[in-house]
Amino acid sequence: MLNREINKKVIVAGKEVSLSTGVMAKQANGSVVLRCGDAVLLATAVMSKGPKLGVDFFPLTVEYVEKMYASGKIPGGFFKRETRPSTAATLVARLIDRPLRPLFPKYFFNDVQVVVTVLSYDPEVSLDSLSIVAASSALAVSNIPFQGPVGAATVGLVDGQLVVNPSVTQLEVSDLHIVVAGTNDAILMVEAGANEVSESVILEAIRLAHAAIKQFVGAQDELAATVGVEKVLVPGVINDSELVSAITLAMGNQISDSLRSGNKQATEQFLADLEVKIIDQFVSDTSDNLAEVKRIFSSIKKEQIRQTVIKDKIRPDGRGLDVIRPIEIELGILPGTHGSALFTRGETQSLGVLTLGTSDDQQLDDGLGETVHRSYYFHYNFPPYSVGEVGNMARTGRRELGHGALAERAIKAILPKGDQFPYTVRLVSEILESNGSSSMASVCSGTLALMDAGVPIKSPVSGIAMGLLLDGSDYVILSDIQGLEDHYGDMDFKVAGSAHGITALQLDIKVGGLTQEILERALDQAHRGRMHILGTMMSVISAPRGILSANAPKIETLMIDPEKVGVLIGPGGKMIRKIEEESKANVVVTDGSIGQVSVSAKNQSDLDLAKKMIITLTRNIEAGDEYDGKVTRVTHFGAFVEILPGKEGLIHVSAMAKRRIEKVDEVVSLGQVIPVRVKEIDAQNRINLVPVSPLAD
Repeated sequence: MLNREINKKVIVAGKEVSLSTGVMAKQANGSVVLRCGDAVLLATAVMSKGPKLGVDFFPLTVEYVEKMYASGKIPGGFFKRETRPSTAATLVARLIDRPLRPLFPKYFFNDVQVVVTVLSYDPEVSLDSLSIVAASSALAVSNIPFQGPVGAATVGLVDGQLVVNPSVTQLEVSDLHIVVAGTNDAILMVEAGANEVSESVILEAIRLAHAAIKQFVGAQDELAATVGVEKVLVPGVINDSELVSAITLAMGNQISDSLRSGNKQATEQFLADLEVKIIDQFVSDTSDNLAEVKRIFSSIKKEQIRQTVIKDKIRPDGRGLDVIRPIEIELGILPGTHGSALFTRGETQSLGVLTLGTSDDQQLDDGLGETVHRSYYFHYNFPPYSVGEVGNMARTGRRELGHGALAERAIKAILPKGDQFPYTVRLVSEILESNGSSSMASVCSGTLALMDAGVPIKSPVSGIAMGLLLDGSDYVILSDIQGLEDHYGDMDFKVAGSAHGITALQLDIKVGGLTQEILERALDQAHRGRMHILGTMMSVISAPRGILSANAPKIETLMIDPEKVGVLIGPGGKMIRKIEEESKANVVVTDGSIGQVSVSAKNQSDLDLAKKMIITLTRNIEAGDEYDGKVTRVTHFGAFVEILPGKEGLIHVSAMAKRRIEKVDEVVSLGQVIPVRVKEIDAQNRINLVPVSPLAD
């Protein structure tokens, strides 16, 4: 345990980042405080005393904790304390996890928990990539057998120029937001959203990010060397060589001969049956070697599947390396919705459903920064029946949130702007079948649902998942991977975009890293694949339907005099409620400072009535205007008539009829509605009215 502070500083793209250890959270296996500007992150890494029993996977958990005090806020809610992490925090936790997980020993089964806590928030410092650096640093200075360190960097595209580690303000106007993580030698992870950016720009952004990554890795290496903590040794697993040979001989070429059916369930059943046969043949009651036999079988199975693809260029379903599975598309299959599409690619099927709402339906995001109202969001659902299993449907997991966020980014760039299309947009992808790349199927079904509803999108987008199998210098890149290829492959690379460029990208490497050559080839092959998918989509519907769905609410934006906003709302909201009750429309003052009002209704007639009432209520009164006024007072010299809420005018007795009127109450009565015309507004701002027709003969 350190009793002194050790600090290393690095300047990346003109910004100083400091990494220090030895002061905070000293009982953790490793802890580091990262500072950049006014942002302060505490990263801790803790390892259990022994391996977790009964597991064959690495039990890593990563948490990203936002403390509201970091930005001078008090949490909302009754208890006034932080509870479950926000969706944004969960997505950052996933972002941290992905580049760290491949860098632990193969047979390391101890629980490891990494926690990154935001202690101080700087609204101009983007924390995504810095959180990865902080987490890696905590592991680097610990005795946990982490084979890092990992660096990370964010790159933006501002005014046509690539910017490394841009500010939050720059990212808000950037055409690219890409986070890259990796080691000195290779890339491990990429996460990006873009406004139809070319592959060449993406590659250059990754190259620039990698240069910054090396700086962060160097600082961590220096910090870890100064701390000088030795890593725990992880014992390897030694298999019985005779047993390995016997099982290999018994399995023969059955796997390579059988992996051509193209049916997921048939393939899974064959592999399960083969495992049962091997267990029955080689498990000994006297030596209790069940775990060893299963481990050897799994290892041989994986290697045979991989070699079948790498050496023989044979995929599990018999396709060529760059061939896309058959695609089927149906539009408008849910008559009660605003837009719907069923997209099926092989054994992966996504039902995309669009709902259009009003400004009242916007998503409220209350995090460390300013509260944000989002008018577009994408929800991804992955029920267990989609893979033929029984499971829990009670909660949305991290995987669902991550896949939904990726699809959301892919489509965001092509949505119409709010001033052109004043709707809140909710897209939902229901995964009905899954055998590879359901998130990219969601991009396709979501785009098709938008087009089915008549939403004027900029251009349609499609998505594809790419795979990679590496064997030394030999490798193959696979287009449109299915589940088995994803499970036994070395890369999951998802690319979405339009004919004009990339809108979203996600890359994860399960092995040591990715070279520039492989990345370039994968991007090129992905481009051809997604253009094929896009062409198939456009053969069904080439452009959004000419009119908006009849089921969608009707929405229009009105501009009124900002000084009349109070008149529209009325005392305690009385007037706006009255308009809504009489017209059955929904009226929202979206920006009172400029007099912007949103009006929505289920049909056009209700919308038109609400608009008429608003315009009548808020317009300036001028001579010649006509109103249906209500008599509010009767005097001996005339009648006062309310033509607008709080606005009264006088019909003088002499103007009520062509003949002389002796008593005003013989002609008009309280509450009577009279069509009137504004005769004049005098110097004292008094309104003089005349009836449109004489009130008496």
